[in-house]
Amino acid sequence: MISKSQSAAIADVRNALKQIWGYDDFRPPQGEIVRSLMEGKDALIVLPTGGGKSICFQLPALLKNGLTLVVSPLVALMENQVQELRDRHLPATLIHSQISPQKRRQTLKQLEENHLRLLYLSPETLLSKPVWNVISKPDISINGLILDEAHCLVQWGDTFRPAYRRLGAVRPALLKNKPPGSKIAIAAFTATADPRAQKTIQTVLQLQKPQPFLLSPYRKNLHVKIQRVWTPNGRQKHLLKFIGDRKGKAGLVYVRTRRDSEELADWLREEGYKTAPYHAGLDSEQRRGIEADWLGGKLTFVVCTSAFGMGINKPDVRWVAHFQPPLLLSEYIQEIGRGGRDGKPAEALTLLCEPTGFLYPEDKQRQQFLQDNLRQQTQQAKRLINKLPKRGNLDTVSAQFPQSAIALSLLHAARKLTWIDPFNYKITENNLSFSEDSNAIAIRQMNQYFGTRDCRWKFLLEAFGFEKEAKSFRCGHCDNCDRHQ
Repeated sequence: MISKSQSAAIADVRNALKQIWGYDDFRPPQGEIVRSLMEGKDALIVLPTGGGKSICFQLPALLKNGLTLVVSPLVALMENQVQELRDRHLPATLIHSQISPQKRRQTLKQLEENHLRLLYLSPETLLSKPVWNVISKPDISINGLILDEAHCLVQWGDTFRPAYRRLGAVRPALLKNKPPGSKIAIAAFTATADPRAQKTIQTVLQLQKPQPFLLSPYRKNLHVKIQRVWTPNGRQKHLLKFIGDRKGKAGLVYVRTRRDSEELADWLREEGYKTAPYHAGLDSEQRRGIEADWLGGKLTFVVCTSAFGMGINKPDVRWVAHFQPPLLLSEYIQEIGRGGRDGKPAEALTLLCEPTGFLYPEDKQRQQFLQDNLRQQTQQAKRLINKLPKRGNLDTVSAQFPQSAIALSLLHAARKLTWIDPFNYKITENNLSFSEDSNAIAIRQMNQYFGTRDCRWKFLLEAFGFEKEAKSFRCGHCDNCDRHQ
């Protein structure tokens, strides 16, 4: 039974939701998530793209005293969310590698004066000495740590961005310097985390009895299709027909690299389409200009990498085309999820080479390159491990062994290393034999999805741990279901 004080608190939260965002009430399970975070509990939240994740942590942060740190993987994502908050005159800002030294100093001063409620930063920036030295001060009140797009911890944490592996040591290290009785809640948010990823996130972040909020990724209005192509020319023809049949309707074309986005955008412009490439290599002003043109309808579609879409709220996207297939199911779900956020029908087409890749091996080569690169990093780390001191400081060790951060991250993933704090480690065992890389397993799963003859949404439900919902499931609107009707 809810007490009078709890009822009043819930009413205050709803009032704030109405006043700040203009919504009369929450969509399930937003209200339950907000209540959990307001109570200072750890949580693991898996909500489909477009499920309103950001409000779930922004609202409690704005209503509580002290600072909430939001760890985010991409500059574009941070900028979009912070700009939306600033447009509402709310106390939020960000720190990343591309801001000026003057702006960084201003933000650190705001931090020291406890003037902020939300601070967005990458894991690397959070663990940089200038930022850490400020947030560690006893008089800097911190009430929460949010890991946004938490699947990146699993996807990138072992070798690409090893700072993710150190995040579990942040809370205990901060609390050592805070007044007695201080509490810092941790919540991880993502649209894609299978049971294995959920366990990794929970373990790495050292979540304490986290309350799970897990929603099925199924979107009944999103119609998915896989199209096999035999030649580069065939791939272009299929894309042109798909876009041409949907003239005037907002969409997105996804590619895998910056170069691909620029080359494909140039070619589509030659074919008469008004579009633009979008990737992480653009500066802030360029990105904002393209986003504004797309949101305002000046550009019907954008040719983009995975850097586009996170945090950009355009509800009427009617189609998403993957000119090149994603390497991982987590990427795929994130990217097709940009379509149909208004609940109306949307289509998601993926173009990929025929299974053998004999005539057109590009997709297989891309997968092989990633696996070879990961294998090479792993082998280098394995050779380095025996040279590392059993106890050490990351900065000191990195100065002597440039690849040590990856080696330490892999040791942590194998539970052979403990982070004493975010900067000092202890190796418990260094005679390490590496198992198959998690990304290699994920790539194999992606290929199984492309090859399945069963309902594609059934496959996705099973892959993300919703076996109960997947039993006897048939969406009736994917390409495989259409074929069997």
